[in-house]
Amino acid sequence: MLASIPSAVLHGVDGIPVAVEVHVSNGLPGFTVVGLPDAAVRESRDRVRAALLSTGLPWPLRRVTVNLAPSGFRKGGAGLDLPIAVGLLVAAGELAPVSVDGLAFAGELGLDGSLRAVPGALAVAAAVAGATVVLPEASASEAFGAVPGEVRCASHLGELVTRLRAGQPLRRPAPAPVVPDTAPAAPDLAELRGQALGRRALEVAAAGGHHLLLVGPPGSGKTMLASALAGILPTLPPPVSLEVRLVRSAAGLAAEPGTRPPFRAPHPGASAVSILGGGAPGLRPGEISLAHGGVLFLDEMGEFPAAVLDALRQPLEEGRIRVCRARATVELPARFVLVGAMNPCPCGEGGTPGACRCSAASRARYGRRLSGPLLDRFDVAVRVERPGGTALVGAEGGEPSVTVAGRVAAARAQAAARGVRTNAELPAADLDRLAPVDGTARDLLAAEVGRGALTGRGLVRVRRVARTIADLAGEPGPVGSDHVEEALLLRCRRDLLLGGDR
Repeated sequence: MLASIPSAVLHGVDGIPVAVEVHVSNGLPGFTVVGLPDAAVRESRDRVRAALLSTGLPWPLRRVTVNLAPSGFRKGGAGLDLPIAVGLLVAAGELAPVSVDGLAFAGELGLDGSLRAVPGALAVAAAVAGATVVLPEASASEAFGAVPGEVRCASHLGELVTRLRAGQPLRRPAPAPVVPDTAPAAPDLAELRGQALGRRALEVAAAGGHHLLLVGPPGSGKTMLASALAGILPTLPPPVSLEVRLVRSAAGLAAEPGTRPPFRAPHPGASAVSILGGGAPGLRPGEISLAHGGVLFLDEMGEFPAAVLDALRQPLEEGRIRVCRARATVELPARFVLVGAMNPCPCGEGGTPGACRCSAASRARYGRRLSGPLLDRFDVAVRVERPGGTALVGAEGGEPSVTVAGRVAAARAQAAARGVRTNAELPAADLDRLAPVDGTARDLLAAEVGRGALTGRGLVRVRRVARTIADLAGEPGPVGSDHVEEALLLRCRRDLLLGGDR
């Protein structure tokens, strides 16, 4: 007898529909899975057998063949355990075919018959359009209410089979609780002493979605500045919030509803796959996708492998990354604000007269760790110095994050009126219409290009930053020379890494 059970597997952050076909026939007892299964799917035989026997259900001593259609791509993960078990029961005559009509299944089976959560439940549920998807109770809550189809749940295989045999409706899961503040709170800018230039750079980066590079000696406050950035970003709009939930679900992390921008800070020793994505057959998202909609902080940026840093260039431009492997290609969301922090030289004391212990050759090597094309993609870069004693002792803090966040939200509202989420996304072809500059500012930009200080890409980025500065000042008209001058002052220069000034 033959049974076909709808299901889905994870591919990147999307679900791919899969038909689990189970055929039970006479012959020597055996269990074969075909259709490009990975090791986890092939091991489902032992999990399904133990789960059936533990639940008091028979294991057919006949020839069993499981086909995962379509067969053109590799299927991975333990989420196919449940559809294989249900298909086996239908094909063996233990369940009536009509009892599973209109149902799709996904979930991992424990040896005792319990149903365990699977990563990517949100994407899997969205992939089986037109069917009611049955998920483990631990996974169903994150998909309930977030996908157009119906979602049902069960906590044990025995419970599921009993309800299907009796024709009883399956349980509805409880919606996931709204927990917008699961991550630690970002530091408040009021706690930061001094750093007027760093605070200004942070505000401009947040308002326009511009990438930020902080260069300074140890103890100057680079990490605190970067950590405070997430606290002044606006809450995520519903479409972006859903994308963030999809990414987290695909990565096997909690995907509670929330509107707080994510903040990711991978270690310099992290592998290229963990940062960019890929690795597993499903090509799981990496850190740059987990930072989608928020901040990616690379502390000690010069310690990251050069190949990983240069691979960031494409997602920084497009807001997406394409992970290509021999058998599959996936496109993952990766629109984030990149914040890099570096010392000015290997010893960290570059720029302080008489304190640097590095040779000229080692300083030159350190300055080359960030390639010119990557540096060109930083819209804002500032030198962060250690605050003086008067700033640290007895001085009052600066503006709190809530005040700065208000100006950032107002600037982003002006960008939204232009049809983009942030000024960093303004199309280059529409800059003359959306971010016009007056005559003096145009002459200033032409002079910078003429002396080789700006590339074509750099010119576009300076104009976007100048538009953000004008928005923060509440000046919706043409961008003036004072806005362009500040944007140029904040523009990244390689000599920041060599102990020099702009």
